[in-house]
Formats: sequence, C-alpha cells, structure tokens
Amino acid sequence: MHIHFLDPYRHRASLIHQLDPRVKLVLTLAFILTVSLLPFGAWPVYVLLLAASLSIIVASELGVRYVLKRAALAFPFVLAAAPLMFTMGGPALIAIPIGETTIVISAAGFERFLSIAFKSWISVQVAIVLAASTPFPELLIAMRAIKIPRLLVAIFSLMWRYLFVLADETLRLLRARSARSGEAAGAKAGGSIVWRARVTGGMAGNLFIRSFERGDRIYAAMAARGYDGEIRSLPLPPIALPAKLALGSGLIVLVGVLGLALLVWR
Repeated sequence: MHIHFLDPYRHRASLIHQLDPRVKLVLTLAFILTVSLLPFGAWPVYVLLLAASLSIIVASELGVRYVLKRAALAFPFVLAAAPLMFTMGGPALIAIPIGETTIVISAAGFERFLSIAFKSWISVQVAIVLAASTPFPELLIAMRAIKIPRLLVAIFSLMWRYLFVLADETLRLLRARSARSGEAAGAKAGGSIVWRARVTGGMAGNLFIRSFERGDRIYAAMAARGYDGEIRSLPLPPIALPAKLALGSGLIVLVGVLGLALLVWR
C-alpha cells in the first residue's frame, strides 16, 4: 500500500520543477545558509528575501496558500527561542507584574525572537518548494552528486522509506480496530477516558513493535539484494547552460545580500 498523502511532491509544469535537482538543492541550501547568517534585526533584508521566496513560490505554481500553510508548522518549534525575550539585557519593552514578581521583556530579546521566527519561516518556505517540486529519489541522487556523505544520504533514504512503513502499519491497526468495534444504535461507542487512553497506549506499543519487526524484515531483504547504503543511478547528464547561469546568478545575489547586510547591520 502506498501512502500518497505523505509524499510532498506535486507535479507541475513550472520552470522550478524543470530545473536541475542539483541546482535546486544547492540554491536552497545557500538560501537557508544566507538567511541563518543574517544579523538580527536586518528587517529590510528579511523583507527582500521574503519577496524572493514568494516569487519562487509563484514561479513553482504550487500555490502561495499551499506553501504558507505548511510553512506555519515552523512556528511551534520557534517557541524554543521565546526565553530570549526574558533573559536578554537591555531596555525594557514590556513589564508584566505578577504578584510580587515582575516579568520584563527586553526590546533586544523581543527583536531577536522575532528575527529567529521570521528567518525560520522564510527558510521553511524554500525547503517546502524544494520538496514539492522535486521527487525524493532525485533529491537523493542530487545529494550524492554534490558530495554529501553517503551515510547521511542513506539515513535520509531509510527515514523516508520507513516513514511509509510506519504509516502503513498505522492504517492496518486502525482498520483492525474498526473491524472489531461494534456500535449499537443509541449507545455511545467506547468507554471512559481512562479506557480510551489505555487502548491508545496499547495500540502505540503494538505499532512500535510491528513497525520495528517489519522494518527489520525490509532491511534484511534489501541487504540480501546487495544494498550497501549507496544511491546508484545512471550517469547524470551535465548541467545545462541555463541551469548553470541560474546557479551562478543565484549564488552571486545571495552572497551580495549577505555581505551588504553584514556591513550595514554589523
């Protein structure tokens, strides 16, 4: 059974989809690295890169709503940087009295938190475009083509494959539960919250054991067929001239933006 809803790839006829996967991967990594190295509080540069990200989204024909909706998943992880608002020194922006204690949010900490959130959001947007415009096997081949270590690529490959195994086993458990669950008319199905929690915990443990055993069988079958962690494919064609121009111009623009930001907001 193939779990289609887990695959982020969306087929389109856009220029982004037709671009060489090696070029897309390098430009995406360069974009994310540039965003991460930008100084905190460089808001004009942030807006410029956001405009570039939105332009890429429009050119990919994936839909702005589709990408922005999935990019919002980055915000819960950004909350890990929230303590910066309370721990950094500097002038107080907001003082919240709670009993005998006053919680102070500094202006520098708040600016740094917003900068981290904004930079993370932009980076996730570009990563989503890469994943949605490039089939995952082509991404793996592109990783090896730019000399990413074989072990790291193998980890990505197995993580992706076993994600579908986990989802498949989950659907099997849910289907088995539905086949064994009866519901009489006018009677509430299931039991108390404690009973439901116990059943859910048992299903989670069963899912772990079944996924582990099935994953072990899959790896044994792969090893029996000669799998050694290397991603093999036919020789890749040379990068076309338009793709080289796109790669070179993109890297030059990113380096220029980063250099200008470091000079102005150092």
